[in-house]
Amino acid sequence: MLFDPNPEELLGRLEDELRRAETITPELMSDVIGQACVRFAAHRPHVNANVHQLIEVGAWTDATLAMLELELPQWKLRRLVRDDGEWFCSLSKQPELPIGYDEVAEASHEILPLAILLAFVQARRTTAASATCQTTVPQVRPVEEHASCCDNFA
Repeated sequence: MLFDPNPEELLGRLEDELRRAETITPELMSDVIGQACVRFAAHRPHVNANVHQLIEVGAWTDATLAMLELELPQWKLRRLVRDDGEWFCSLSKQPELPIGYDEVAEASHEILPLAILLAFVQARRTTAASATCQTTVPQVRPVEEHASCCDNFA
């Protein structure tokens, strides 16, 4: 019997791997696609080919932003700042809201695409956690009986 770790554990390992990375490689990008991109295979082949072409030519930042757009279209790049040799990246679901009211995924790294990938993994973790924590809404079927109005029109 094979052990299938939970998504939180997989994303945690991936995040550790990204934090330790000193350079970005096609293998690292492949790990991200394999472990954090659950929708990637569902897209049309030419869409995925675009991301793979960007990876092949070493356009790491463009490939990372394309993966973000494909995988988490509701998350947008909110802030990208370089300070003291380190890139700080913030992704947001609603960038027009004040930051205190928005759900934000933040990360930092010395290498720009790795900072974006770390924020991407944070956003994926947030999305996965909120999907598993959502309460279910009971389904109510309409009853085919007589309806009466209870409003007082007096």
